[in-house]
Amino acid sequence: MADTNMPEIKLDAENMYREESFSDLKVGSIRKLIPVTANGDDDDSREVRYEGSASLMTPAGSLPLSFDLEADDLAGAIDKFPEAVNAAAERAIDELKEMQRQQSQKIQVPGQGGGYGGGQGGFGGGQGGGRIQF
Repeated sequence: MADTNMPEIKLDAENMYREESFSDLKVGSIRKLIPVTANGDDDDSREVRYEGSASLMTPAGSLPLSFDLEADDLAGAIDKFPEAVNAAAERAIDELKEMQRQQSQKIQVPGQGGGYGGGQGGFGGGQGGGRIQF
């Protein structure tokens, strides 16, 4: 029996990409997203995109970082990676500090949990298995 409350999940056939992944196996990875038509042919009317990813280690564990790399080719994406990952890390740290500031201003009521990540309190406690949830 199908759940009628579920939204229809459908891929956008006009916005499909083929993905290639590149990594140095140390710091992070770069995804090359090549636009394709619904039948899988390259779509030269759209630009190739590059996205970087890395992990920032925090006291609560690994925080994944994802960011766009404005580049024309893989070499350009590699060159832009350091600046882009640093900017993404700064944004993530600023967001964490803001979350901590907001959490410190809340009135704590016994029995309502409260720490970061929801659940039974503490940083990352309860649901989410210690992951930072936004």
